[in-house]
Amino acid sequence: MKYTMKRLPHTPFDGDAVHEECGVFGIFAPGCPEVSPAHDTYTALFALQHRGQEACGIAVNHNGVIRCHKDVGLVSEVFSQERLDSMPGEVAVGHVRYSTTGQPSRENAQPLSITHIKGNLAVAHNGNLVNAMELRREIELAGGIFRSSSDTEVLVYTIVRERIHSASIEEAVLRAMQVIRGSYSLVVMSPRKLIAARDPRGMRPLCMGRLGDAVLFASESCAFDALGAEFVRDIEPGEVVVASRDGVKSLHCGIEAPSAQCVFEFIYFARPDSVIDGASVERARQEAGKYLSIEHPVGADVVIGVPDSGIPAAIGYAKCSGIPYGVGLIKNRYIARTFIQPGQSRRERSVRLKLNALREAVAGKRVILVDDSIVRGTTSARLVKLLRDAGASEVHMRISAPPFRHPCFFGTDIPDRELLLAHNRTVEEMREIIGVDSLGFLSVEAARRIAVGCKLGFCDACFTGEYPMEVPSQTVKNMFESEIEL
Repeated sequence: MKYTMKRLPHTPFDGDAVHEECGVFGIFAPGCPEVSPAHDTYTALFALQHRGQEACGIAVNHNGVIRCHKDVGLVSEVFSQERLDSMPGEVAVGHVRYSTTGQPSRENAQPLSITHIKGNLAVAHNGNLVNAMELRREIELAGGIFRSSSDTEVLVYTIVRERIHSASIEEAVLRAMQVIRGSYSLVVMSPRKLIAARDPRGMRPLCMGRLGDAVLFASESCAFDALGAEFVRDIEPGEVVVASRDGVKSLHCGIEAPSAQCVFEFIYFARPDSVIDGASVERARQEAGKYLSIEHPVGADVVIGVPDSGIPAAIGYAKCSGIPYGVGLIKNRYIARTFIQPGQSRRERSVRLKLNALREAVAGKRVILVDDSIVRGTTSARLVKLLRDAGASEVHMRISAPPFRHPCFFGTDIPDRELLLAHNRTVEEMREIIGVDSLGFLSVEAARRIAVGCKLGFCDACFTGEYPMEVPSQTVKNMFESEIEL
């Protein structure tokens, strides 16, 4: 009998966008009666909601006992006041998820909490392990049983396996970092400690803050702002920071590698009010617009941005070029998160529900339309049609990122290259497909300069194909969820 494997479908809400990754948060607050870890984690996850809208969860440590609540949905949907009130504790970790490995499901929601022979722990993870399949096979051959299909469970089991032979949980994390490969920012909660760890290349952001005497860790500094907390510093690549009743200590995994922060954090992922590795996200996006205006000038009457992530780059383009900035697209902020427009012929209506052109701002004008990226190009073409229907005489599109030509293996949900508009196409061919009068992308060289003051180097493999480490031959989003066809 012949068996073949078939991938399960994955259908995100917006099929023509690069989706956010995940967001992690942790708080260590023993002896801080003014702090409520569960409630504060909820607030922080709200601030990090842009990093993942599929699922979320909070795990709380109360006197060494870890309890976890998580589900599919937004933070406001999963947690109520009563639920938070029923989660006392001194330490907590939280997570918002957009899946890069594994289907959206409650089983794949984080944090992952597990009980093992030396105690218990909860882990929240942002990133993607490139050797997850190899590690999972090793664990399964040794008798391990998996309940989810995410690479985070592989990571948790790897830490637990190392914990058996380690004197402490931080030693187990350090030992696990010698085995796992890929991108990761972690918060790990044990009965007595809270640990933050960042991969040796610093591919995913992670920072530390203070709320009174409480120690905080978060994917982005905007989570600290929401709590009125103090930003202390970024976690360094390869660093492991341990918060306990004895204080805070810093360790290093000992793996030296060139830093490779994901450049798309500055182009799209992060909130504009965050500061990552010394660089302002808002300034980086305006810098991208400035370089766009220098590299791709064009005569026009108004510069507009695609809400929301295209707006800072549009402002930067307008400032540098001297062409006025205007609001030309209006975003409907109340459209249901799970809205699906049935039928192939009605896709344009779904775009109009999300965005509409402001006729007064564009009618009879030469318009420069700035967006953060083009994936498949379908949404870009519909936006151009919206502007032309509203009377724009010319539409020139400028993209504040280089063309996507290669898959990402480190946590950015970029489709297979055959689905990318830029794959095997020239800029002129892409321009014709989208229907614009001219099209310009930010150069790779400029993309590497936009994050003014950033302490790290960048990974831009999705643009260049130059990966910072050995990667699999192909991307498999749902690598552990293949159906068997008889």
